[in-house]
Amino acid sequence: MKNFLFVMRRMPFSGIYVQETLDMLLTAAAFDQSVSVLFADDGVLQLKKHQHPQTLAFKDTAAIFTALEIYDVNALYVETESLQARNLDVNDLILPVQCLPRREIGNFIGKFDVLIPD
Repeated sequence: MKNFLFVMRRMPFSGIYVQETLDMLLTAAAFDQSVSVLFADDGVLQLKKHQHPQTLAFKDTAAIFTALEIYDVNALYVETESLQARNLDVNDLILPVQCLPRREIGNFIGKFDVLIPD
């Protein structure tokens, strides 16, 4: 088994990138790989509560994120400074996450066998 880290940095509804990353993430999890997700930069907005993408004719990816638990993807992390820069905190997110300060991200990433950036 490999340890995968998917890093999501893009804004929600920014084209096919988010959906493709989610597809890869779910595929890895379905094949019993250890999957973690790090949300940084604008990627933290992926988890923001009360989004209504259907009004913009986008697919609502929130349902996929909330289904991660079914695939045993429970290791969700956000970069603390990314949340703060967007005036958010963990209570503004749709899923429970662990916060990591920017200074720890490099060491954190080094613990994984496979890194998949979006």
